[in-house]
Order: sequence, then C-alpha cells, then structure tokens
Amino acid sequence: MNRRLAICLSITLIVVIVVSTYAAIESSWFAAPVAAKKPFYVGVTYCGNNVTEAEQLIDRVKGYTNLLVVQSGPLMDNFTRMEQICDYAVYSGLNIIVYYSRNGDANNTCSQFANVAPSRYGSHFLGLYFNDEPGGKLLDHYSNMLLKVNTDDSISVDSNGQYDSFWNTTTSISKAISFLNSGEIDIWASYINFQNPTDDVNNETVYCTNGTIYFSSTPTSTESKLEPLYLWYLPNGTVLDKLDKNGVAVTVYGSISGFEPYRQVWDSRPIKTYSDLANDYVYTQRHYLGTDAIGNSSNVNLFTSDYALYWFDYKAGYNTLFAELFGTKTDSQTLALIKGAADMQGKSWGAMIEWANRTTITLQTGTQIYNEMRQAYRDGAEYAVVFNYQGEQQVQNNNSTTTSSSSGLLQATQFAAMEKFWSNVVENPKETNNVKAKDALVLPASFGGGMRNKDDGTWGYWNPDNTTQQVWNTLQSSLAKYGSKLDIVYDDSAYPTAGRYQHVVYWNQTT
Repeated sequence: MNRRLAICLSITLIVVIVVSTYAAIESSWFAAPVAAKKPFYVGVTYCGNNVTEAEQLIDRVKGYTNLLVVQSGPLMDNFTRMEQICDYAVYSGLNIIVYYSRNGDANNTCSQFANVAPSRYGSHFLGLYFNDEPGGKLLDHYSNMLLKVNTDDSISVDSNGQYDSFWNTTTSISKAISFLNSGEIDIWASYINFQNPTDDVNNETVYCTNGTIYFSSTPTSTESKLEPLYLWYLPNGTVLDKLDKNGVAVTVYGSISGFEPYRQVWDSRPIKTYSDLANDYVYTQRHYLGTDAIGNSSNVNLFTSDYALYWFDYKAGYNTLFAELFGTKTDSQTLALIKGAADMQGKSWGAMIEWANRTTITLQTGTQIYNEMRQAYRDGAEYAVVFNYQGEQQVQNNNSTTTSSSSGLLQATQFAAMEKFWSNVVENPKETNNVKAKDALVLPASFGGGMRNKDDGTWGYWNPDNTTQQVWNTLQSSLAKYGSKLDIVYDDSAYPTAGRYQHVVYWNQTT
C-alpha cells in the first residue's frame, strides 16, 4: 500500500513538473515581459505673461503631468516673472523647459537664466527651448542663412523657391546677387562715397535669359548732381537708353562685352546642390545656437519643435526635438522621420500636440490628442507636450465656440485626454516606450524634402522633380508595409545603417 502510494505521488510530481515547465515555456513564447520604461515627460505649454495664470494652469495639470514648457515671447525679457513661474512649477513637482528665441534683451536674460537655472532647480531644469520650427520656416517662409565659406556673407532663401541672395558687405559697398529659378540674375550694389555722401548711388544689373543686360544707376540723395542711368545692353552690342522713347542707340556707355559673362556669374551661385544647402543650413543653426544660446553650454540641453528637417536639426546641435502632430494622416510619417533621426544620431525626441487648424484656431479632439500621445509613446518618445496658447481668442472645440480661460485655450475635453493618457499609458506597467524600429527607409543624402505631399519641393528652394516623386512613392509603400516599425533615415556616411536594422529599403528601389 505504501509502495503504491509512493508510486502515485511520484507520478503526480512528475506530471506537475512537466506541466509547469511547459506552461513556463508557453508563457515565454506568447507573453514576453514588457521592456523597462525610459523616463517620460508629459507636459503642457504656457504662452502667456501672467504669473497668476501660469500658476492656475500648473494647479490644473500637476496631478497628471510632470513638465511645464514656458513658451512665452514676452517672458524672455522678464527675468523676475520667469523665475516666479518656474519656482512655482518646480515647487509643484514639475520639471521645466524654458523658451528663448534670442539671448533676451540688453541684459542677456537667456544667459542669465541658463546660468542660474541648473543650481536653482537642479535636475528639474531640463533645458532651453531655443527658437522654433527652424526647418519648417526654411520650407515655408523667407529664411536667412550664413555661407559656410565666409561668415561675412549670407544667403536668403525665398519660401516659393524663387531665389537665393548672396550678400557681401564691405566698408563702402553692400552687394546682393539674386539667382532666380527662371535663370535670371539680379545684382544690386550700393556704393558709399565717403568724400561726398550726396554722390552715393544704387546700381542694379539684371541678366535676362534672352541675353540682354539691364543696368541702372540712381543717386540716393536728391541733392546729388549725378544723373540717373537706365540702359539696355543688347547681345548684338547695341546700347539703348530706356528713357529714350525713340529707341536711339547710345555710344558713350560701352557695350555688353564690358560685363562679366552670364555663365560665369551663374556658376558663382553659392547654392547648386542639396549638399550646398544642407551644409549652409546646419552651419547657420550651429552658429545661432553657439552665439545666441549661450554657447550651447555642455550642461544645458537644447530643445525645439519642428515639422520638417529633423535630421538636420539634430546635426545642427539640438539635443531633443518635438515633432509637431496635427491630427492628420501624415502624423505616422512624421513619427517615422523624427524617431529615425533620433535613433540613428543618439538623440531624444518627443511629440508636440498642435492645433488641428491654426486659421480658425480649431483644437484637436480629446480622442485625437490621446491617440497621438499614445502612439508617440509606443514609438519610443520620451516627451509628449500639448500646445496651449494663452490669449483671449475664440476657439472651435467639438462643434462649439468657446473663449480661452485662465488655463489657456485648452478645455475640459483636452485636459481629460491628458489625464487619461497619464493613467492608462504612462503609469501602466504593460506599456513601454523603450522600443527600437526594425525597418528603415533610406532617403537621398542631404535631401531636404518637406514630403507633406507628392508635390512638395526640396529645401524650400527647388520645385518637385523626379527624385521627390520617387521618394514620395517609396515612402508611402514603406509606411504601408512596415507601419510604426519604420524609421526614415538618410544616406549619411556618419550614420551607417549596416547592422542596425533587419530590413533596409532605399528610396530608389521598390519595397
């Protein structure tokens, strides 16, 4: 009897061990543990200039956020108010990021604050939010850049891709050369006569695409004794006075052979390739960050938001970028671009949740905000910030019109979405932001495409062409195939993809 009992117990024990082992194996196969979370910051911006309003906003969100971004132009020059708001935020348990678009007023308030903040706030001071949307402004606005070859020269790139201006200034001459995409060249020069300032003149030389050169010289002073000149130099050597309605040729002003040849001038343009513009963009941003952002001190992290050119913003010196999300179908593409740039260059990134429409100031719904923050988190972000403009403005919110309050334009629906995200995602042990993409799409070297639609140009300068069309097609097919697992990176020898991804697709191949 005892022997039978011992045999039964042994068999039972063996069965238990086998079943437990199988269950453990099954569990490891089908329920892998969630990776440890990376530090994550949930925040809101304050864009006003009122200490009491800022404190009210902090009190409203401190239960489900851990970050306040003070993004206020007026506060840049008001060191006292900036300190009061930051003191209250840190006292309330929040971390802070502070915005400056320059070194502040004559007292260099940016430098003052950056020198005081690390010791005053310790680890709660995350860094400076310096400038805003540098890449987007280049694509959609008029941007000035420094020439890498000579810091005394600068380039102006028009938002419509019409021209770049090459400026050169000496003690007596200011000169600008504009190279239009049409092929026309416009050279403007101002000459200063120190001996007789009344004889200062402005000269303009225009190279037309038909071979004609237009030249004008006009005195800047009404007291000048110089006569203005308006001349047409024709390719056949004829010179016409524009003021002479009879079209009689003049012979005292030389001929077209006295001008520098068109091809020689055209070939002198500072921007010829993607690489030229990419290098000047990175060089210019590094200059501004080094000059205006207190020399990019090693103990001060630099942040900004953007909606394009993340790869080049990181190369310029930013430590962390916020990708702007607008609740549109291109948000998944935006996330692939920002995380690809950050992953490859060893930087951090986050999402800035923007308005759905800035023209009518339409807020995104609570559901949109929640979904965007959650997707950014699952894609590996370390920050999620909701933009909250401060001002007495009408805002469209869930089919109704409301007015901003002391908390800003955000309403109860948006705050509820942030609170839900905090509890359901950030505090959820089953959710992690510690992820890496497995697949990559490699874009052409120095390609500054906006990639917001198939007709978007490049660097705000070149019109769409076969390259932009092919990039767009491959981009859409890659997103459809790989989804949130995709990183969008660049063909850059400093950041090779070899050994980094399981699948790599190049822009000029099919997926």
